Amino acid sequence: MNPTQITVFDNGPIKITGGNFQVLDASGKAWDLAGRDSIALCRCGASANKPFCDGGHRGAGFQSKCEAAVLPPPKPKLA
Repeated sequence: MNPTQITVFDNGPIKITGGNFQVLDASGKAWDLAGRDSIALCRCGASANKPFCDGGHRGAGFQSKCEAAVLPPPKPKLA
C-alpha cells in the first residue's frame, strides 16, 4: 500500500492520494468515496460539491501559493 500524500496545489485544491484514508464530517461520519484512492478537497469555497473540488476555483479567480516550510514546535498541552 502506498503512503498517503497530501499535495497543496497553487491556485487549486488539496489532493489526497494513496494509502487508506477517510474523509469525515463534523459529526465523525465518513463520506463514501466509492473506492477512490485519490480525491481533491476544495480550498476556495466555490465548489458546489463541498468539501470536494469541482474545479470552481478556476471561475472564481482563486489565488493562493503555498510553499513547504518548517512549522514551529507545537504549544504544550494544558493538563
